[in-house]
Amino acid sequence: MGKKLSGRDLIKLGFPKNNSINITLGQINRYQKRRKKEQILQDAKQVLQNPEAYKNDGVWGKIAESLLDPVVVTRQKLNSVRAPFQIYGENEIDEQAKYQLYDALKLPVAVAGALMPDAHTGYGLPIGGVLATRNAVIPYGVGVDIGCRMCLTIYPIKTSYLKGKSHQLQNMLSEHTKFGMYETHKVKHDHEVFSREEFKTIPLVKKLKDKAYKQLGTSGGGNHFVEFGEVAITDPNNEWGLKEGNYLGILSHSGSRGLGANIAKHYTYMATKQCPLPKHVQQLAWLDLNTHDGQEYWLAMNLAGDYAQACHDDIHARLGKLLGSKPVAKIENHHNFAWKQQVNGEECIVHRKGATPAAKGELGIIPGSMTAPGYIVRGKGNTESLLSASHGAGRVHSRRKCKEKFTRSDIKKSLADNGVTLIGGGIDEAPMAYKNIETVMNNQRELVEIVGKFTPKIVRMDK
Repeated sequence: MGKKLSGRDLIKLGFPKNNSINITLGQINRYQKRRKKEQILQDAKQVLQNPEAYKNDGVWGKIAESLLDPVVVTRQKLNSVRAPFQIYGENEIDEQAKYQLYDALKLPVAVAGALMPDAHTGYGLPIGGVLATRNAVIPYGVGVDIGCRMCLTIYPIKTSYLKGKSHQLQNMLSEHTKFGMYETHKVKHDHEVFSREEFKTIPLVKKLKDKAYKQLGTSGGGNHFVEFGEVAITDPNNEWGLKEGNYLGILSHSGSRGLGANIAKHYTYMATKQCPLPKHVQQLAWLDLNTHDGQEYWLAMNLAGDYAQACHDDIHARLGKLLGSKPVAKIENHHNFAWKQQVNGEECIVHRKGATPAAKGELGIIPGSMTAPGYIVRGKGNTESLLSASHGAGRVHSRRKCKEKFTRSDIKKSLADNGVTLIGGGIDEAPMAYKNIETVMNNQRELVEIVGKFTPKIVRMDK
């Protein structure tokens, strides 16, 4: 018997001559290659004799599934007719983003869709795209930065503090927030999210736990930020019983870091293998939620979303402690996520790739840019938008275009005109890269109502 496990070994064991052999070799190569061949064969025999008992196992579950109910790989065709959809602020959205949505609406699993007024071209689903599907989750419909999130904490501190203590606030952001791939906090904090079962039972996630622990409380590159600013509460009937007026606020935007990125990469690959689609829509490959991989992705995605929330908790706890104040309100919401939701009386999977949940009464925060205000909003529960709203102002210029079009001095002038101090930030994140937030808000009046406004004053981004 050779040292390396082969398909012949599995056939000798009694495995059927079908795809279960390839799946078994793939799983063993991925997760068990350091174990002795005899031990692996012993375990494989147990699975073969009683696959039902291994259905929920992280490593052997997929193999058990291939023995009990093999996933049939068939080349999928697009429907000729699109599922129903609605577009908000159509005149402000580039044609390519619309065509990306139109393609997604022709998927055999598509039920309904919508495009938010901040929409622009992305990978798979457009940014600002919302898609409801039947019992299927599209990893690229969620996106690479799973559970990317906004979080605003409001403090009972006068806004004059922003000017009077500007230097101290800048130091807080410089020294106590971490950005990009390599910066981490010297003093690490623990969080209950790390005691979750998924970190033990899903092999891929288990391998990522150390990385996730190191990156807790840090923010990504690109358009992620932490900023101090002025909060104006304009709705006297707000949920926190706050008086109308101005307060100091901390707003952060970041996601699930390396944990989410690796989950997205792994399960996107799985989806493309199990769901071959025409080349131009291959990134919309889905996982059936009745399969082992579909269920595993769903658990991993939800864990990544909770981890993203834990990161924001850590960021705001660190800064709140330095401020010496407790928040009087906290507003937060995911985008880049999928939810189970009723659509026309049927339970669907609703993907929001850069879109904010906006069910009736649901609170959210929609940022503008580093020089434009963001808005605290309350959802109106519009069913045509699949209970969604925009996740920000949305880009009008790509990152490449920004580097061609703008200079550092253009950005400095814009910051000075708006009284904003910037720490870090590249030309690709120039304030001019974004659509006019007032136009975007105007185009979604039927989706959300405004509760308050956040105006950035001191902004920290990746270098």
